[in-house]
Amino acid sequence: MRIQETCHDSFLLSGIGWTPYRNIYRVDGLHMTQGIVIEGLDVWFGEHAERVQAVKGVSLEVAAGASVGLVGESGSGKSTILRALTGLVSTWSGHLQVDGETLGKRRSRAFYDKVQMVFQDPYASLHPRHSVDQVLSETLALHKLGDVDRRIVGLLEDVGLGRQFRFRYPHQLSGGQRQRVAIARALAAEPSILLLDEPTSALDVSVQAEILNLLSDLREQRQLTYLMVSHNLAVVAHLCESIAVMQNGQLVETLSVQDLRAMQATEPYTRELLKSSMGYVRSTQRADDSQTSPAN
Repeated sequence: MRIQETCHDSFLLSGIGWTPYRNIYRVDGLHMTQGIVIEGLDVWFGEHAERVQAVKGVSLEVAAGASVGLVGESGSGKSTILRALTGLVSTWSGHLQVDGETLGKRRSRAFYDKVQMVFQDPYASLHPRHSVDQVLSETLALHKLGDVDRRIVGLLEDVGLGRQFRFRYPHQLSGGQRQRVAIARALAAEPSILLLDEPTSALDVSVQAEILNLLSDLREQRQLTYLMVSHNLAVVAHLCESIAVMQNGQLVETLSVQDLRAMQATEPYTRELLKSSMGYVRSTQRADDSQTSPAN
């Protein structure tokens, strides 16, 4: 789904709801296996008097094949949830399950075969002394995947770069091109789930539109499940069928994209996020209309 079309296209999502017995947000109408299950998640940093509660009792379900957005201001705990899922944060309690696998404090190799993460800053997520070829070759080796040459060329083509970028270094790439390489690295493991931690926030508006369109195309082509974090409702609305709003470590409201566009939020905090995002919607639409190159 292209950004300029999102104001007119309808989604396949039939609705969202709350399971009353567990108070878990779920996507209804998608008759698929569970992709991600989060129950009563608490995440904290520090101990005793210095303990800070970053996430407070969050419960959320993402069906396999769905795309759900976590939105909220900086410090609301949304990125911390992704880090708990990937094992980057160990101080958590609750129940986490991914593709039927119940997660403990350590992650199995099989977990990283099916779950990968795209980070916010493409300038920091790539090693400055490793070429694109080295970045992708290392990932393929870690996951014991052969036919390296064919896979690398295919990955670069899939993210809109092409084989001419294979031996370039990060300093020779634009921000958008670096993020495309980061996405290719995540796809190299052939995962079924991508965790997207504000993947466009460090990019120019016109480039953001291109990356969002790329992620949308990849999800359709590869049947991926997305859990995306952003502070901007407009960005999430382009890629997700439903949205969960966080404030101060808690999940305060969930709504479908249809409700979002109809400005039918019930919580004052969500309404403020909607209001602040309206200008961004117009900017991304204008930027998308003026795109000239798919590889920025």
